[in-house]
Amino acid sequence: MVLNWVWIAFFVTACTTAVVRWWLGEAEIFTALLKALFDGARSGFEISLGLAGVMALWLGLMRVGERAGMVTLLARLAGPLLRRLFPGVPQAHPAQGAMTMNISANLLGLDNAATPLGLNAMRELQTLNREPEGTASDAQIMFVVMNTAGLTLIPTSVIAIRQSVALQQGLGAGFNAADIFLPTLLVTFASLLAGVLAVAVAQRLPLWRARLLFPLLAVGGLLAGAVTLLARLPADQAARIAGTTGAAAILGVVLLFIVAGAWRRVNVYEAFVDGAKEGFGVAIQIVPYLIAILVAVGVFRAAGCMDALLGAIGTAVAWMGLDTAFLPALPVGLMKVLSGAGARGLMIDVLQTHGVDSFAGRLAAIIQGSTETTFYVLAVYFGSVGVRNTRHALACALWADAVGLVAAIGVGYAMLR
Repeated sequence: MVLNWVWIAFFVTACTTAVVRWWLGEAEIFTALLKALFDGARSGFEISLGLAGVMALWLGLMRVGERAGMVTLLARLAGPLLRRLFPGVPQAHPAQGAMTMNISANLLGLDNAATPLGLNAMRELQTLNREPEGTASDAQIMFVVMNTAGLTLIPTSVIAIRQSVALQQGLGAGFNAADIFLPTLLVTFASLLAGVLAVAVAQRLPLWRARLLFPLLAVGGLLAGAVTLLARLPADQAARIAGTTGAAAILGVVLLFIVAGAWRRVNVYEAFVDGAKEGFGVAIQIVPYLIAILVAVGVFRAAGCMDALLGAIGTAVAWMGLDTAFLPALPVGLMKVLSGAGARGLMIDVLQTHGVDSFAGRLAAIIQGSTETTFYVLAVYFGSVGVRNTRHALACALWADAVGLVAAIGVGYAMLR
């Protein structure tokens, strides 16, 4: 229901703004909105079409893992933590294994693997959904909000973009494109924690019980240990190690599934094909939900509403007498909620305009690497199982985004100025 009103607000605000701009003499504004409308529809279809192959691949591999018993094993290993965060999911249910795979892929920065694994987890969670038809369950909301936080150990794509821009600006081999990895990790962990706590409060999970806190502290301790080890290395070397480790881990899981299936005399090829067939159906089901979000975001941007919002924020910050050095990077954070591609373009613009080694450039990279595209995730994940009533998912996800953005600015001032 909340997403419904947000979608309507995007269009009403954009069209009202367009009428005002037309009245002021901007005759091409309606053409720009119409172009954004069609571009959003085309982009939604192209993204879904591109996702079909990846979905077929990972759903096929997950089917092999299920028949080999490996997904059940992963669910048991992750049980101590997942049982506290997802009390409605039975122990050793296939959803636990799928969620574990998705979270692991996110941590390793493997977006192409994380999305289809997450969609598979949503399908498994839907089998446990006892809410009215089209309504998200508590477990689905917690899982989606965790994905919108986008916890990643190393933002490899952002580091690659910074390195490319640095070469264009002639910074040479001495430039360290991976110096943002530790600030990015701190920010994304803050966003994840805020999202989990918001959902837990909304669902009245017993946060104060040691059975929930101990697993969280254990995961946090392991994460802190990994960060400490990586922080002792040169940042570019740490990025290479994390990237190689992530790719090797995923390939290792794939090989493990196949070998385990062969050991248990599963027809691995047939199992893979059976699972892959479902990938195309899931990708097609996503199309209308994704197009709905992208066209709304497109007209909102084309009408100039985003620029007006940023201008108002800048005026308020200056009026309060605060340091405005972060303002050039702020559009990246606001756009990332709406459009990942748009935020990436804004980040590149900041890097090229202010310099890849400037405070604004590094802060923009941290924001880009530590957040996820909230509306995209909600549209794709809930759309894959036909959920229309997302209940408190959007509010909790936006709260996590807000905390992450504030944390990025704070960490930026603390570590980069």
